[in-house]
Amino acid sequence: MNRLAVLFSKPFDVKVVEESLSEPAPDQVTVRTIVSAISPGTEMLVYRGEWPKDLAVDESIPSLAGGFSYPLKYGYAVVGRVAAVGKNVDPRWMGRLVFSFNPHESSFLCRPDALIPVPDSLSPEEAAFLPNMETAVGFLMDGRPMIGEYVAVMGQGVVGLLTAALLARMPLGRLVTLDRFSLRREKSLALGADAALDPGDGSTDRSLKELFHMENGREAADLIYELSGNPAALDNAVSLAGFGGRIVVGSWYGEKRANLDLGGRFHRDRIRIVSSQVSTLAPELTGRWTKLRRLGIALRMLEAVKPARLITHRFPVTEAAQAYAVLHNEPHTAVQIVITYEDAL
Repeated sequence: MNRLAVLFSKPFDVKVVEESLSEPAPDQVTVRTIVSAISPGTEMLVYRGEWPKDLAVDESIPSLAGGFSYPLKYGYAVVGRVAAVGKNVDPRWMGRLVFSFNPHESSFLCRPDALIPVPDSLSPEEAAFLPNMETAVGFLMDGRPMIGEYVAVMGQGVVGLLTAALLARMPLGRLVTLDRFSLRREKSLALGADAALDPGDGSTDRSLKELFHMENGREAADLIYELSGNPAALDNAVSLAGFGGRIVVGSWYGEKRANLDLGGRFHRDRIRIVSSQVSTLAPELTGRWTKLRRLGIALRMLEAVKPARLITHRFPVTEAAQAYAVLHNEPHTAVQIVITYEDAL
């Protein structure tokens, strides 16, 4: 049989290629893809050629193992149904709706232990949000928000919105989000943010002072998530943090560099900057937590949040190049873009 696959051939060039696919080995299954979600953070680094050239594509996902070079298949949010099973595979896998950390392909081979069964309570589109929801769960685990805290989330892309949705379920003192696009701010408010501000608006500083308690004449947050993907935002996060404030950096800047002013309040106010990345768990959590346990929490949060409402565009796989062009050229119109496979091979 043949399949269609999305290929990053070089920066700003996406092709859809037809490939042959063999029958499953005795310990494999064939999955026919229903939908896959584009991650507008990491995938756009690949699309724009901003991936650090000395960094492996993903050390934690077998289908993305190896060094970075074009042409490249990339993506990690695929939902489909098992269409064939190898002779050594439990036949109960046949027909199951499953999630896989796999590139954008209309069908693929996989061992069952690399698949995550999708609960009946989730649609395929909702299940495609699993990696980003797991990331959001990881951010909360690393930031450790406390009751009554003043929390800011900088950046309301998909991960920022999911992070805000989880934070909104907690008894915080105030939850404020910042994003330059009005569509994302509207969705942030719908998910439970107390306020959603435009960081480029001249009145935003005054609004922050009103929303957060004043300390020595300035606004101050207890916990800040920097999820904008913009290195300049990290310096703004330092200026927004209060005494002992925590800044969780979930953005991955790729080859972009951040210039930080660490000569002023940073040391005297004992501000902490925490890195967070979904491929691992914080060392202090690994005694009781595993990625599988965290994924289970993420699935439960998908059921609670129902994030399919964040989908703004659906493109058939044959038009995948247009999907990435929208994210690059018209980001103000897009939140989550998904690729569909109804008419694929």
